[in-house]
Amino acid sequence: MSAESEADHTGEAALPGTLPEALRAELVEFRRDLHMHPELGNQEFRTTAAIKARLEKAGLRPRVLAIGTGLVCDIGEWDGERPMLALRADIDGLPIPDTKSDCPYRSTVPDRAHACGHDVHTAVVLGAGLVLAELFKQGKLPRPVRLLFQPAEEVLPGGATDVIECGVLEGVGRMLAVHCDPKVDAGKIGLREGAITSACDRLEIALDGPGGHTARPHLTTDLVTAAARVVADVPALVARRTDARSGLAVTWGRIESGHAPNVIPQHAELSGTVRCLDLDTWRQAPDLVVAAIDEIANLHRAKSEINYIRGVPPVVNDPAATDLLRAAMTARLGADSVDGTEQSLGGEDFSWYLEHVPGAMARLGVRTPGDRIGRDLHQGDFDVDESAITVGVELFTAAALLDGVE
Repeated sequence: MSAESEADHTGEAALPGTLPEALRAELVEFRRDLHMHPELGNQEFRTTAAIKARLEKAGLRPRVLAIGTGLVCDIGEWDGERPMLALRADIDGLPIPDTKSDCPYRSTVPDRAHACGHDVHTAVVLGAGLVLAELFKQGKLPRPVRLLFQPAEEVLPGGATDVIECGVLEGVGRMLAVHCDPKVDAGKIGLREGAITSACDRLEIALDGPGGHTARPHLTTDLVTAAARVVADVPALVARRTDARSGLAVTWGRIESGHAPNVIPQHAELSGTVRCLDLDTWRQAPDLVVAAIDEIANLHRAKSEINYIRGVPPVVNDPAATDLLRAAMTARLGADSVDGTEQSLGGEDFSWYLEHVPGAMARLGVRTPGDRIGRDLHQGDFDVDESAITVGVELFTAAALLDGVE
């Protein structure tokens, strides 16, 4: 660590819990190993085993979740009174190829990649746990901390719902997380009170009709036109039935129908997403969207079958938890290391935890300062400035120490 990163920016004694150089290098290698071996949601057996082994090596007692992957590990014991601080990481990869060239740690698994930074999140929480375990041995940890390594974040409605059913929130009073942000420089975080992500649901629609000859569309259901009208009119209709400030948006990703240019097909399929900035509107979204689809389909005499798949609500950052992250980052790297951030239209199942306990998610800068290449999330060439791991670890360790200050 540089002298600046170790210095205190408040005029008080510097907080303990900075990252030793040997552990920093180990965490980088740990992250690279995960990056080379990405696993999809609920299949993260190797990842779970690697985390478990490292925590056990430190003398901790991690517990694999009853769902088979993911694990939880407490540093200190909950006394039944003082609520614990939980630090959450997601551990799954994505079903896309790693397209990075000349990268020694690119994925070795075909059509699988850590293209959302979950390997970084995992290294950050693991590193924070190892540092906090040492502080606990020294009597410097003010209250117990729970580490949570969650599977299947990328699988709607998110692995968080299964994890919650495993009882991981018992004794937890507050939960924190980070998410990689390639638009923010390494060494900085982005914070926002209130909603920082959006709700995200999925739509699957089947349209059916008798079909016929394109010479006589008036004698049948013109199914291709019906599908096209659903694509064009449903988003507009929904937008006129909700407050524009809610940001409810229907966007299509797939439409399939027909096999010949002179045959009106009998079947069409559409799929897409429903995203929403506002929690109350999200709760109304299924009824609004389904009604709009049915109206447009009926207008064109098409029979509709709609599968509205509930996803995740917005992540709504608690003000006190957000202030804790701000204070922790300021203590480590100064007030200039904290930027405001806008609400994104991306979905994140961390939101499910915040339906039960207060908490906050920070955007962890992973862009090398000066780099404008733009390796975005969920792209095959996504990568990070690995100094962000140190930033994340020290953010969490500072938060754990400051959270115990009454």
